[in-house]
Amino acid sequence: MTVRVIQDLDPASWDAFVQAHPEATSYHLCAWRRVIEESFGHCGHYLAALDGAGQVAGVLPLVHMKSRLFGNFLVSMPFMNYGGLLLANQEAQVPLLEAADRLRRDLGADYVELRHLDFEVPGLATRRHKVTMMLRLATDVESQWAALHFKLRNHIRKAQKNGLTAVFGGVELLDGFYDVFAHNMRDLGTPVYARSFFHNVLTTLPESTRLFAVRHQGMIIAAGLVSRHRDTLEIPWSSSLVQYRPLCANNLLYWEAISWAISEGCSYFDFGRSTPDEGTFNFKKQWGAVPVPLAWQYLMPKDARLPDLGPKSPKYQAAIRVWKRLPVRITRILGPAIVRNIP
Repeated sequence: MTVRVIQDLDPASWDAFVQAHPEATSYHLCAWRRVIEESFGHCGHYLAALDGAGQVAGVLPLVHMKSRLFGNFLVSMPFMNYGGLLLANQEAQVPLLEAADRLRRDLGADYVELRHLDFEVPGLATRRHKVTMMLRLATDVESQWAALHFKLRNHIRKAQKNGLTAVFGGVELLDGFYDVFAHNMRDLGTPVYARSFFHNVLTTLPESTRLFAVRHQGMIIAAGLVSRHRDTLEIPWSSSLVQYRPLCANNLLYWEAISWAISEGCSYFDFGRSTPDEGTFNFKKQWGAVPVPLAWQYLMPKDARLPDLGPKSPKYQAAIRVWKRLPVRITRILGPAIVRNIP
């Protein structure tokens, strides 16, 4: 089979291929290119492989990121958990990888990072440091409740007895969500995304994204943004205010999101990316979620070292300690300019 690779296939043909592919994720859709370009200013390079009949045989969405502090690289997909190659047949794999590596050299980039879910290209340099936590949902809320450990059910009941209430909606909840998110990111020592990023997500993908929030005496104290793709509801961003955690707001937040997913006919709840055996991993595991391996794979020069932009890298520890001491209002000003270059 003769396969040729082109850049910037028309969005309708691209999305038609993604929507028909059983292993596609939401992040393969063209809408996320618009979100990233409008929110962060990074250029998307979307590669499509066409067979001899002109039919799409594979796609690879790439985003170019370049800064003095964090380097020059291409990612599929930055800021998200998934991306990477999406193939209708194996003949498309090599031409797409070759085209991606040519693009890397043309842009002077150090590497291409492919974020694969439960898939690996043999022979590529790979990091397997993360998993996603996936919960197979019951067909009704009552059965899901019965499957929870009694301690978890008690935490949810405690939140309800403490007068916490859950709501869900769209951009009308964004200010409350962002206040909680910004506080939580500061406490973690992590620069915060701009509010406009989440606004762009909600307005670009209004049919598949929602905000969930938990209120205490009228104030939002925990919140999450969920994204639906086919039969899976994912919660890629969620936070709670640390001073209210004894009220079990986080437990109520996740329970309400899971209940809503079941009511909407979803079969899976994706808790998002975690490091095995750390705190967030164990929190997600208690709900019955199981780890699904993530493989971050790299196209780079032969003797190059695997990149590490994670917060545990020793070179970032001092900056994290300083960041945790900054006022939240300052982190909301400085954070977006920094985090836009951290994939």
